[in-house]
Amino acid sequence: MTTTLTPPADAGYVSLRQIDPHTRRRQLKSRLVRYSLIASMAIALTPLALIIIQVVARGYGAINLEFFTSTEFPPAREGGGYLSGIVGTTYMVSLAAVFAIPLGIMAAIYLVEYGTGYLAKTIRFFTDVMTGVPSVFVGLFVYALLVSQFRFGTLLGAIGLAIMMLPIVVRSSEEMIKLVPLDQRAAAQGLGARKWQTIMKVVLPTAAPGITTGAMLAVARAAGETAVLLLTALGSIPVVTALTGTAQSSMTLLIYDGARQPFAPGKERAWAGALVLLAMVFLLTFIARFITARTRR
Repeated sequence: MTTTLTPPADAGYVSLRQIDPHTRRRQLKSRLVRYSLIASMAIALTPLALIIIQVVARGYGAINLEFFTSTEFPPAREGGGYLSGIVGTTYMVSLAAVFAIPLGIMAAIYLVEYGTGYLAKTIRFFTDVMTGVPSVFVGLFVYALLVSQFRFGTLLGAIGLAIMMLPIVVRSSEEMIKLVPLDQRAAAQGLGARKWQTIMKVVLPTAAPGITTGAMLAVARAAGETAVLLLTALGSIPVVTALTGTAQSSMTLLIYDGARQPFAPGKERAWAGALVLLAMVFLLTFIARFITARTRR
């Protein structure tokens, strides 16, 4: 039997507590849950805030024009910069993006539009596995397969980074392509478009903002990799433009080397490099979020 609560007939305004005696308890539960969520968010953001504060406080003092225009000095010497690391990171990440992004998008198109049976399941399985594989394993794989024959270099470092980027691009692009409404595909096919024309003219343009966001996040991931580059690029003090045959530097490798030094100038430059790298990652993440936000309007 259902009991219906009705307000008194002679009251112009009736408090909700008079209608339902459990209102106060529900309000307390609601506040408890809300404050618990706020506290959880604050706890989750605390490590990030501490990292930012620490990196800025220790690295800001070494940021100047010389840091971006000169190469690394000996660890005990003041001054110097990470020009070789900036050039090397830009070089290798750009090459890795050229390798991984088109291949990842094509793999995502196959999985969504054509993939059926065991082949598609196998590709998805290995993509998911590769997403969680430590980068040192990727570095060991490239080292055993290529570095032992062709020596350290920019190209091999880019190949290692591309392997790290590929699963991110595939999974993010696949999810974005899945979000394209089926009505748009049906409309294009109803107008006589073939399947490949529908993909190129309808599906990809619609999913492009989301695919771009995933690609940006993959680039940010690659820019912060260290272990894979230790085994493929090795590191270098001077600026290197050669594609193969010469070890290449990166921001992460210079930070790693500087942080291990017992000398204050070397450590200060490492903190400055970490600050620059953090700013690069934040910029790429901001661009990805900006693109996503614009597409939702």
